[in-house]
Amino acid sequence: MNPIIRNIIAVLAGIVIGSIINMTLVELGNILVPVEGGDLSNMEDLKRIMPTFTYKNFIFPFLAHALGTLFGAFIAAYIAATHKTKFAFAIGGFFLIGGIAVNMMLPGPIWFEALDLLLAYIPMAFIGGKIALNYSKKS
Repeated sequence: MNPIIRNIIAVLAGIVIGSIINMTLVELGNILVPVEGGDLSNMEDLKRIMPTFTYKNFIFPFLAHALGTLFGAFIAAYIAATHKTKFAFAIGGFFLIGGIAVNMMLPGPIWFEALDLLLAYIPMAFIGGKIALNYSKKS
């Protein structure tokens, strides 16, 4: 397969798989740690009830961001024909931009915003890329 086509597929697959994992974990968190007093799918309700959240309510969003990025970066690096680490970091950058946008729209606690932006994206992309490189060498 043409390396350019393969690299494009790698980015798309990384974004899609990472997004699916992210959304699944957020929804699972809403089931396991339910929030009363509003509709979590409505941005205005979410803004209104977010100050009532405890640390438990932030576990699944962090896991969703970190694991979505980790698996997305792994998939992109594994599929990419060339520059595998760069593609892993591209996925991390993509999700980091999304994380920054969400943190600007939703007034979360500073500790969560810092933890999320510093640990859930670029470090997870690095780890996902390294795992993919190690896995590729064994195949």
